[in-house]
Amino acid sequence: MNSVCVFCGSSEGSRPVYASAAREAGAEVARRGMTLVYGGGKVGLMGAVADAALEAGGEVVGVIPEALVEKEISHEGLTELRVVGSMHERKMTMAELSDAFVALPGGYGTLEEFLEVLSWAQLSMHEKPCALLDVDGYWGPLAALFDNAVAEGFVHPDHRSLALSESDPARLLDALARYKPPEAKKWLGPRER
Repeated sequence: MNSVCVFCGSSEGSRPVYASAAREAGAEVARRGMTLVYGGGKVGLMGAVADAALEAGGEVVGVIPEALVEKEISHEGLTELRVVGSMHERKMTMAELSDAFVALPGGYGTLEEFLEVLSWAQLSMHEKPCALLDVDGYWGPLAALFDNAVAEGFVHPDHRSLALSESDPARLLDALARYKPPEAKKWLGPRER
């Protein structure tokens, strides 16, 4: 695993623990010699994770749509900043550059980005690991929703393992490195469910 894509908030959230976890995650990615790929902003958790990776000597690639360069205040100190034409191009570029995906706390955009790559994994469009950095239980309700989707027959039990979760960045990166995709493929026949 050479690169990790991090999805996270363009704000810092209401508690300092979120920015602290973002900084710890960025530094841990850099310490392991991996490239951090993220949304290209210098504000909020995005800025915290990027700055920490850079301060730890890591390479950081930001991908930001032209329309958000000023709103998310693009980070000018990155190893590389790619300005793209649209949000769709941003997500595709980030996915192409990354060997794994991690969601730190964030809002609708973070959730949407993570669920898209998770859906792609479920459809076998990629076999890259997807994980939630569950800072102080932030992603607990989402994990419970995933469990409920399995219980209610909307997600195959084997596919629940597509969404890894850890509360510590080092343990999370270890889990990403150990990840093996499930053998069950999405469009199973009725008797295979």
